Amino acid sequence: MSKSNKKHFSDFNSVSTKQWKQQIQYDLKGDDYNETLVWESPEGIKIKPFYNSDDLDNSLINLNPSTEVSKFEILQKIYVYDVLKSNKRALETLTRGAESIYFTIENETISIEDLMENLPAENVNYYFNLSFLSIDFVSKLNAFANQHKVKIFILNDVIHQLTKDGNWFENIDKDFEKINSIAQTSTNSFLNCNATIYQNAGANMVQQLAYTLAHTNEYFNRIPTIKHPIAIEVSVGTNYFFEIAKLRALRLLFNTVAKEYDHDLECHLIVTPTKRNKTLYDYNVNMLRTTTECMSAILGGANAISNLAYDNLYHKDNEFGDRISRNQLILLKKESYFNIVDNPADGAYYIESLTNQLAEKALQLFKEIELNGGFINQLIEGKIQNKISESAKKEQELFDSGKEILLGTNKYPNKNDKMKHDLELYPFVKQNPRKTLITPIIEKRLAEKLEQERLAKEA
Repeated sequence: MSKSNKKHFSDFNSVSTKQWKQQIQYDLKGDDYNETLVWESPEGIKIKPFYNSDDLDNSLINLNPSTEVSKFEILQKIYVYDVLKSNKRALETLTRGAESIYFTIENETISIEDLMENLPAENVNYYFNLSFLSIDFVSKLNAFANQHKVKIFILNDVIHQLTKDGNWFENIDKDFEKINSIAQTSTNSFLNCNATIYQNAGANMVQQLAYTLAHTNEYFNRIPTIKHPIAIEVSVGTNYFFEIAKLRALRLLFNTVAKEYDHDLECHLIVTPTKRNKTLYDYNVNMLRTTTECMSAILGGANAISNLAYDNLYHKDNEFGDRISRNQLILLKKESYFNIVDNPADGAYYIESLTNQLAEKALQLFKEIELNGGFINQLIEGKIQNKISESAKKEQELFDSGKEILLGTNKYPNKNDKMKHDLELYPFVKQNPRKTLITPIIEKRLAEKLEQERLAKEA
């Protein structure tokens, strides 16, 4: 900024919050300020019509995010069921805009050499999401990465296994014994906190933050040796500014807790749009939803973003859906220049205030969880599941009553839209009654009941 510009700015007198409020109350002509202009979010945060620097005066948490968080990677997820096809798909997507690859592997007999054949080693991160817990397989991944100088993140998360399945891989003692063994020898990032399930199951933002923090804290408590960054997977919804603030608050909270364990590496945020608000009917609207969600992810400081394809609910993985979802991120990065400015949300009083309030409320809830035995203990007692269920029920009631709107579904639906014969996948919660250690946390979309009723009426 030039000196002349600085002088021009100094010509304007600063206006205090009190002065702004007095003017607003005058313009309201007798209407109550709080009832007319202030609304409360599901997290109990009162949203005002304007924000000023005064709103940050009583901040309890130092807002000092990383200066490199806008350099996000475009991440392509690939489920490995056929090694050769998965390798070919990875090669193709890296030439079509993807910058990193996320492999989900369910079989430890998979050949790492075949899966990674001819894939570039430089300037690409590879994520290996393991649906099993194996010391030997992790050792093979480390050996391959070291030999070929490939940067990898090994995504082991035994707590996520418990939350989604209801059971450990074996039991709590053996699972953590294996993780600690991996921690001692791993030369690469080996630990993951998959927190997407909390958002997709209907937890509010304070709960998402607190549960993610408590989830991660269990690893800090139970694994003495953590020498590498921890990957944290998060889902974001369409509450644009809140989602930006949520991710910023998560990084702040992680750094706050990590320092208590002398862990000085920042978390690595992998962000994906939520499934909760996605719809079967009028499915093209999903592209609009995921675009704003990816924007929130970028501005909130994601390290890697994997977009959801618009037809993810009812189509198997396909080249067209993948290409469109990647192109959304390419447009944001290459044509909208979202990755050029560091910390673009800095100085926005509204976002800064939201970040601080979400962080404070989440930190308070986190402390309550720790005082009552910790996250795993509360999962076993069913308290976490009950709290998420309560929040999900409130949101579902808002949707059912039309107060929470999904365009094309409960607002302006196309009555002629037919989907019955297009379903390659079952898009609803699958029932699988069985004996489990805990009640699993179930992901469920808001539109499921309405969509099932519409499908039943189709000819």
